[in-house]
Amino acid sequence: MIRNTILSITAASAFALPAFADNHMAAKDIVDTAVEAGNFTTLVAAVEAAGLVETLKGEGPFTVFAPTDEAFAALPEGTVEALLADIPALTAILTYHVVPGAVMSTDLTDGMMAETVNGQSVTIELGDTVTVDGATVTTADIEASNGVIHVIDAVILPE
Repeated sequence: MIRNTILSITAASAFALPAFADNHMAAKDIVDTAVEAGNFTTLVAAVEAAGLVETLKGEGPFTVFAPTDEAFAALPEGTVEALLADIPALTAILTYHVVPGAVMSTDLTDGMMAETVNGQSVTIELGDTVTVDGATVTTADIEASNGVIHVIDAVILPE
């Protein structure tokens, strides 16, 4: 399901966001890093329900735009439960949050389009804040052994 292509991106503008933690977490994969962080329980539960744990524990590299528990809580009431009952829809949304390759903040350019594993592209905008399809990146460049996580404040939805 996850393509092994590496996203080719021209290096350009960097953005400064607070560091997530010491680099001791880089030895853990994306899933274990998210579990240890403690604020991605809904995302991890969704990844488990969609059967994507082994994929995201795989070799990668992957870039994950990870919505926090607060981002999931901001969805209309019943949305998360409905998605957990509709695995194809859940999988489409989750894979829309994943880009093949390790895309660091220094790789981003304003207006950049990054193709997701879902097959659709997200739009990156640089300004006072960095956004991915309108969701604000609140923490960038959390390194994992098989990629990188960028924390976002909203769940992004494919068209």
